[in-house]
Amino acid sequence: DPHGRFSIDPQFGIIRTKKQLDHETQSVVVLTVQSQLGNSPIYSSTQVNISVIDINDNPPIFLTQSDRVTISHTQPPGTAVYIAHAKDKDSGLNGAIKYSIASKQSNAFSIDPSLGVVNLTRTVFADKQHEYTLHIAAEDSGIPPLTSSLILTAINMTDRRLDSLAAKIVILDINDNSPSFTSSPLSYVMEDVEVGFLVHRIIAKDPDEGRNGQVTYHILSGNENKAFVLDKITGLLTTAQLLDREIQNCYNLTVMALDDGSPALSATQVLTIVVLDVNDETPIFLKQLYETAVRENQDSGQFVLKVEAVDRDAGLNSLLRYEILPGTGYEKFKMNANSGELVTTASLDRETQEVFSIKGNSCRDLGSPSRSSTAQLYLMVLDENDHSPMFAKTQYQISVREDLEEGSAILDLFASDKDDGLNGEVMYSLIDDTFGAFAIDSVTGSIVTTKALDRETKSQYTFRAVASDCSTHLPRSSTVMTILIQDVNDNVPKFEQSYYKASVWEGQSPKTDIIQVFATDLDSGLNGETEYSILSGNENATFLIDSSRGILATNTVLDHENASSYRETASSHRLVLLASDRGTPSLNSTATVLITVLDVNDNPPVFSSPEYHIHVKESIPVGSHVTEVSANDCDAGTNAEITYAIISGNDRGHFRLDGKTGSVDLMKTLDYEDTMKFTLIIQAT
Repeated sequence: DPHGRFSIDPQFGIIRTKKQLDHETQSVVVLTVQSQLGNSPIYSSTQVNISVIDINDNPPIFLTQSDRVTISHTQPPGTAVYIAHAKDKDSGLNGAIKYSIASKQSNAFSIDPSLGVVNLTRTVFADKQHEYTLHIAAEDSGIPPLTSSLILTAINMTDRRLDSLAAKIVILDINDNSPSFTSSPLSYVMEDVEVGFLVHRIIAKDPDEGRNGQVTYHILSGNENKAFVLDKITGLLTTAQLLDREIQNCYNLTVMALDDGSPALSATQVLTIVVLDVNDETPIFLKQLYETAVRENQDSGQFVLKVEAVDRDAGLNSLLRYEILPGTGYEKFKMNANSGELVTTASLDRETQEVFSIKGNSCRDLGSPSRSSTAQLYLMVLDENDHSPMFAKTQYQISVREDLEEGSAILDLFASDKDDGLNGEVMYSLIDDTFGAFAIDSVTGSIVTTKALDRETKSQYTFRAVASDCSTHLPRSSTVMTILIQDVNDNVPKFEQSYYKASVWEGQSPKTDIIQVFATDLDSGLNGETEYSILSGNENATFLIDSSRGILATNTVLDHENASSYRETASSHRLVLLASDRGTPSLNSTATVLITVLDVNDNPPVFSSPEYHIHVKESIPVGSHVTEVSANDCDAGTNAEITYAIISGNDRGHFRLDGKTGSVDLMKTLDYEDTMKFTLIIQAT
């Protein structure tokens, strides 16, 4: 921009005009724009092509305001007597000139509207008019059209005095001058013009006269695709087909100007036709679907991918701007409008959203009107091991029967890990001592028994199960397992002794406690609740037992001396006791109780005979055994030990009574004549 016609906003890059532009002076301006970040030595540059669009601000201009030409009565109709030529600095339709005769005094003339050639329409032999004044108008095709005029005076040489002689000396021309081009070798045309559009007018001058100076125009090369048609007479170059800058943006036509001399002379010119861009191409993404993966938990600003589109247009029409259209999750990303680079605006969390399918990735060009296209982004968030496995509960309590077979599954633990792949694969293990009773499947989390359980040995197990993933630095998750062993009735009640001895005084009132027996059952609940009963030996229901406490008591008054059939001996009872649990089925055991009925001295001795009559001779010697008394006592023990004594009738001591045996012996000599009868009162105690 050496003439300073433009300015640029240093911050926003907006280009503005500073001076009035003139299409005829410069129709295309190529600016080089440089961008620089701060004081950094790094910069970038781009080329801005500015086409100055023509407006119809120049009228056609004739080279002269008036001209003269001579005609003869010998010239037939159709003879070209003059070529009007005007120039218009405008381009396109604004510079396309049409010629007309604005006013004329005779109908003897016509003009070619395109070529400006003035022709005779008839002979002027009969006309007595010496001069014809023609007002030739040149009008462009702009809106509104601009015009200029030329006054042409045609002198009729037919009228001659009979008495005069005209002598005409003609200097014959030879073809000693080649045509020379006066038109510009450069032309511009918009790519969207219609077929037949006037692109350029080729003008070549030849100073020779007549046929030597008549120039025709021809395209020698560069028009192989027949894009243009050149009128060989007028030099008007028009389009023969639709142009497409994206296919061919420039044509170099070698044109020849050839005169009609003999031999003919020619000149050539390379005419460069630049096809100017119209925003007729839509930007096209290199891919309709962009797929990539991005790691989670990265800082914002992480590079994700770069999209790229191409626009076959040029200049602003091809300058692209990228953006993300609103959609689900689009706010987590930002796209560089110029480069198409996509970066994150926040740290991503795969567990919150694993896939971002953004359907509105758009690019638009800066043409007017703008064109745009869209592509889809499919972003997969890659997992990082940022979550520990988690059990559903922090503790579990279950009950299992103690009669489970070894290898039985008792619980399937499950821990969830929000991570993916190997990061989310959970491994299970047990810590703490399970006393060899349990194990866990490391993959499924199923807890199984590894030996037979016995509630009576151990009724409860408490240990921890651990869930871990492949991470070496994240904490593991654990849960507390409490296993309660449910009782099975597999233990019989056991008496503390298999044989008990007890005693009770006879004569006690009923319900007198005798002994309390104990049976223990290692089972629990109803399986361990013991009930007592008398299985055998309790004839006549002499005894009863408390079913829950095991207290054996009398049911009747006992008599030690009663010799009924249920007694093994006169003073003892043998009972078989039964201890049963309340399980299903019930288990039981027995014990024997020998009950001795202790004697109470409630029976006096009873002599075998109330009176004893003994006859002895008076001559029996002293010391002789006289008789023996006997008494019986139903009591027992010391209560049944009898002592005998003479309480009367032995005042003179003739007899001696053995206190233990009851034997009576003579201690003194008897004398019949003195005492013929002794009456002894003997007491048994």
